[in-house]
Amino acid sequence: MSKSNYALRVAVQTEYLPKQSEPDNGMYAFAYTIRVTNEGKVPSQLISRHWIITDANGKVMEVKGLGVVGHQPLLAPGQSFEYTSGSQLETPAGTMRGTYFCVAEDGERFEAEIPEFALTVPHTLH
Repeated sequence: MSKSNYALRVAVQTEYLPKQSEPDNGMYAFAYTIRVTNEGKVPSQLISRHWIITDANGKVMEVKGLGVVGHQPLLAPGQSFEYTSGSQLETPAGTMRGTYFCVAEDGERFEAEIPEFALTVPHTLH
């Protein structure tokens, strides 16, 4: 199978932030670290993001915006960009998923899928 010209791989690590959370007030804070790697053949720039965040009650929030943490990284083939950001939920568990909108150096526009990942407070029964 040949490698696509346009392919960004997204890897995610999450962390619950107890010191920034207020469970008694229904506020749970999480950090997530994302590593985006250009596995394609063409340099590509991450232009914008679209997140779909769902809490354990089924409440859905959508977040759209330019770049990630103030950056629009241009990634050469094989190059990675890593950043940490955060999210808040009203429940001790939920999920995030989404897409990055990208433009390759040759003008091709494409989306990179961000696979769904869980945000959960450790040692919580669901």
